[in-house]
Amino acid sequence: MKPALLASLSLLALSAAQAQPTWIEAESFANPGGWVLDTQFIDVMGSPYLMAHGMGKPVKDAETEVELPAGEYTMWARTKNWVGPWDAKGSPGRFEISVNGEKLKQEFGATGKNWQWEKSGPVKVKAGKAKIALHDLTGFDGRVDAIVLSNDASFKPSNDFAETGKLRRQLLGLPEKAPETEEYDLVVIGGGYSGMGAAISGARQSLKVAFIQNRPVLGGNGSSEIQVWAMGGTRRGLYPHLGEIVEEFADRASNSPAADPQEFNDKLKEDTVKAEKSIGLFLNTHVYGVEMDKDGKNIRSVIGLDTKSGKETRFVGKLFVDCTGHGSVGALAGAEFMMEEKGRMGMSNMWVMKNLEKPVSWPKTPWSLQMTLEDFPEPRPLAPVGKKNAANMSGYDLGYTPVPNPEEYVHGEWFWESGFDKHPINDLELIRDHNFRAVYGAVSALKTLKADKYADWDLTWLAYIGGPRESRRIVGDMILNGEDMVKGIIHPDGCVPTTWDQDLHYPKEQYAKNFPDNPFISRAEFGKHTDRKNGYPVPYRCFYSKDIGNLFMAGRTISVERHALGSTRVMRTCGMMGEVVGKAAWICVRHHTTPRGVYEQYLDILKDLMSKPGAMRRDTLEADLYMPANAKKLPDLAAAAEAEGGIDPKKLEGLVIDDTEAELTGKWAHGEGLKPYIGKHYSYGSDKGASARFAFSVKESGSYDVRIFFQPHENRGKSVSVTVLSADGEKALQVNQTKAPTLPQGAYSLGTFKFTAGEEAAVIFRTANAGGNVHLDAVQVLPAK
Repeated sequence: MKPALLASLSLLALSAAQAQPTWIEAESFANPGGWVLDTQFIDVMGSPYLMAHGMGKPVKDAETEVELPAGEYTMWARTKNWVGPWDAKGSPGRFEISVNGEKLKQEFGATGKNWQWEKSGPVKVKAGKAKIALHDLTGFDGRVDAIVLSNDASFKPSNDFAETGKLRRQLLGLPEKAPETEEYDLVVIGGGYSGMGAAISGARQSLKVAFIQNRPVLGGNGSSEIQVWAMGGTRRGLYPHLGEIVEEFADRASNSPAADPQEFNDKLKEDTVKAEKSIGLFLNTHVYGVEMDKDGKNIRSVIGLDTKSGKETRFVGKLFVDCTGHGSVGALAGAEFMMEEKGRMGMSNMWVMKNLEKPVSWPKTPWSLQMTLEDFPEPRPLAPVGKKNAANMSGYDLGYTPVPNPEEYVHGEWFWESGFDKHPINDLELIRDHNFRAVYGAVSALKTLKADKYADWDLTWLAYIGGPRESRRIVGDMILNGEDMVKGIIHPDGCVPTTWDQDLHYPKEQYAKNFPDNPFISRAEFGKHTDRKNGYPVPYRCFYSKDIGNLFMAGRTISVERHALGSTRVMRTCGMMGEVVGKAAWICVRHHTTPRGVYEQYLDILKDLMSKPGAMRRDTLEADLYMPANAKKLPDLAAAAEAEGGIDPKKLEGLVIDDTEAELTGKWAHGEGLKPYIGKHYSYGSDKGASARFAFSVKESGSYDVRIFFQPHENRGKSVSVTVLSADGEKALQVNQTKAPTLPQGAYSLGTFKFTAGEEAAVIFRTANAGGNVHLDAVQVLPAK
């Protein structure tokens, strides 16, 4: 053989021996087993990843196969010791990797503080398909982003964020410029209530819609993954048809969180979207980039990453809606936004425990927050079905079978919240992981320090997807402030009714003492009240960017100062914003204008569209609206208004004295947030000298059951003084109003008392030494049975 030919063959052999490394995305494993896909932190750490979220029980292996030439390989896995940033004891996220059934000696996820490449090997494989498996060791949230196999011993991937991204693109063979779609009329980014409202509303106006969501389910905070109730009143105010689309897919859950996550009805949400033929639904797609037009003032496309395959797509559109919650699209496009440096509302990860009626072991968690029982509120039992969410459930098909024994469950609710002074985007993974440490620490405390009660209880659900409340808000042509809402200043483009009070969250001082760096239990501070019956109409000018010509916003990204955000951020309200944006987008396309142009030139057309039923649609851009024969029927407005909370006292048995008829002394406030309630509202107060006298007289002498109505809350008094004046004199009682009444509609029996016909009797509440707010709703007097 000639020397030159021999040299060429030697080079080819060397090249084959040192082939390009093989990149395996963890999220693309053919069988994820019990590992879950986490996409929340792509903008922070560069990628989706798999996580072993077993809540203390190792999950099933994730497995995949990869074609490899025979040889000896070094394996690198990009992973993280998630408690490393706190120098916590131990490593809860440990896992192993096996190749063709042989486990590597290395335990991954046990060292370091940040995402890093960990090395193991050598690994010898035969030519053909190699089976790779991730073997969880703890059940406590081990995580892996990617695996690289290289037969070049000198190869070492960089831990740098940008370099990792370059390597990923190179080894996956991704093109420098992602392929693009045909042009959509409307591209909606974010699959929560606001995104759903915008996509469905736009489609019913005949727009071609791309609907992009980075999770496998729709609903955002109102999905089975997070389980936040959808709050906010719909179908009222200036445009009572707004909210009809929202009510087609809104949850009717009995609790938040519920015993069964499916009460949040992900299927209903997806089916409602898929029923619209002009919507292209792109689940598991994360938008991480924006391309601008040549003028730099309009978005041409957004770049979406398929969170399972790693492939990218450019979604081209005429108009875009940022429903991401974090204002990500607006920020990428260069829009001005607002965001407080500190003191923001945080992110919640709620949880549920169940009584299994047999002893359940719980592993030691030295890496969790080490707590006593005084460091957190004991989890509360689930409310009986319909007790707390009766307004939202009334008249609707629930879409689920209620859990028969809710008393077998307790839950950690919305106030398990942290990150108040952390960066709401850059620190997001740390905020979620801090919540993990808090919940696992609380369960450990309950299982060890209160074993007499919790020996048989187990953690059955913990949200690994967080529910954030406050980050970027994109600046529009108007910034709505909270004082306008309080004063009732109605702007000419006012539309979406916001009915929630100005509710901001802060660390609860009682539980923050031992964890001042990042408290994890919050309290709600309600500011000025909003008109709950009619709602305050949020202006349309808050729903589009002042800088980017074709960018709408809906949801908590809209243009409001933070006190107004405290009211507008709840989900049903956000969904109605989407409804308005979908209608405005049709005006933009039909009349060749911009979101700002709708306000300046076509506001009357928008008002007309907002006055139409949500089920109406048109078949082409130029066609008239019509009501389809198969439109979903909703409960009528009168029934819905009654379900909103106010139970007519006249519809109750016996003698009913509402709080509006009580003789009040001292300082009392009125509320409508806790449902159901009797009459127009309930009253509450904690002023030490306050009292309330519910006077009455019976028509016939005899024995009567005396009941009071209230709804429980953690800020209620545990020892509320209630005195009954009867024919037998005075009887003083104490009522714990933090616990749910056992009778329907929030009724609680004080006992049986004798009353004489025609003589004045009374039930008197006093706030002194109550230990919290005293709740007054109504008193009911019934003949004793």
